[in-house]
Amino acid sequence: MEQIIFYLKQGLFHVLDWTAYDHILFLVVLVVVFTFADWKKALWLITLFTIGHTITLALAAYNLIYIKSSIVEFLIAATIFITALSNMVFQKKGKSDGSSLNLFFALFFGLVHGLGFSSYFKILVGNEAGKLLPLFSFAVGVELAQITVVIALLILTFFGLTVFKFSKRDWVLVISAIVLGIAIPILYARKFW
Repeated sequence: MEQIIFYLKQGLFHVLDWTAYDHILFLVVLVVVFTFADWKKALWLITLFTIGHTITLALAAYNLIYIKSSIVEFLIAATIFITALSNMVFQKKGKSDGSSLNLFFALFFGLVHGLGFSSYFKILVGNEAGKLLPLFSFAVGVELAQITVVIALLILTFFGLTVFKFSKRDWVLVISAIVLGIAIPILYARKFW
């Protein structure tokens, strides 16, 4: 039981660590296109992200995949940049809210984000024969933390749309532009070439 709680906490703090805010930034640009009316889609979104994240974490834990951390860190910043830019393009064209594309981004880019924690996770589990329980416990922790972040973001969106009277289009554009502005220097700082 102690092992389960340990890895669950690791998953929680992996997402909620304010010094490693790239995970939260990515969640912000994924979820900004949703409102409380779309809560089921938002839950699917974070579940898909957790699945992608866990797949590459498992592959790395079992030494089936390895990508240099400098490349992974750049790619993580790129996922934030691409998702924010995509949100802005969809909103400016007014053709779609981009939520379907964000579901794809959640799974596909979750694979990239899982690699970002893989080195540390491999150190945590070491040579333990049973890595599935730690992986599962960690994934549950990540999922719980993401649910917390998503609820906070949906509340923030609710206030933005109802109290401050932003249109949904403007809300998505503004939040995505802010995150894009944060992502650009991160992307530049993490270039690996």
